[in-house]
Amino acid sequence: MEHILIQVEILWPALLAGILVLATHVPLGREVLQRGIIFLDLAIAQIAAFGVVIANTLSLGKGSYVSQTVVAIIAAVIGAMSLYRLRNLPIKVQEAIIGIVFILSATGSILLLATDPHGAERLKDILVGQILWVQGRDLLPLAIIYSAIFVVWFGLQKKVGAWLFYPLFAVTITLSTQVVGVYLVFASLIIPSLAALNQRYSLVKSFILGIMGYSCGLLLSALFDLPAGATIVWCLASIALIYHSTYTLLKCRNQNNVT
Repeated sequence: MEHILIQVEILWPALLAGILVLATHVPLGREVLQRGIIFLDLAIAQIAAFGVVIANTLSLGKGSYVSQTVVAIIAAVIGAMSLYRLRNLPIKVQEAIIGIVFILSATGSILLLATDPHGAERLKDILVGQILWVQGRDLLPLAIIYSAIFVVWFGLQKKVGAWLFYPLFAVTITLSTQVVGVYLVFASLIIPSLAALNQRYSLVKSFILGIMGYSCGLLLSALFDLPAGATIVWCLASIALIYHSTYTLLKCRNQNNVT
């Protein structure tokens, strides 16, 4: 009984963090799919992670989460606005440049961490995240910032224009990367939105699929002592695939019945 209570105490803040991440990533992920620049979020997440590594290397973030986050946000916003300036280029060219930026940021992190005795562990945390170590008290400021981003995006996007997407996206991705890591950020943005793409109530469906993926992943990671971030990614993909396959099958049957 005591073991179960300990697991619940660890898992509920992680699940709540996942729900907060999904609340912003599902609508932003749909926007990414509509724009056709799929790897934009992965590149910006890696830029943000590179910013954290730079802050650590310069001792700006030593012992200070706020300092790390500020440096990471600045790096991510600069990177995002630079990519925004490329928006008029052909999509293939944009994707190629985004890929180059991703590779440079990723390898830059490796180079800066090469002399750090804890470099491998830090790099793993950046990529896979530390969602199981999230505390309930850490979620309130995250919820406030996410809520502000949500309100600004849905309230001002028509008035300000498409450029607003990039800095808001950069800030959101940076905060999420600090909590769940690069891989889970990408999965949370793309997988649920892709599974319900062009369907009725797609946002609601994507959000539900995301919650199911996080819940299943956290439960399996606790039961079998697996890395939480990687397990959630696989659960998101598996649940999305099952849903999309079932939806497609039922749609085909309905069409056959009609004809």
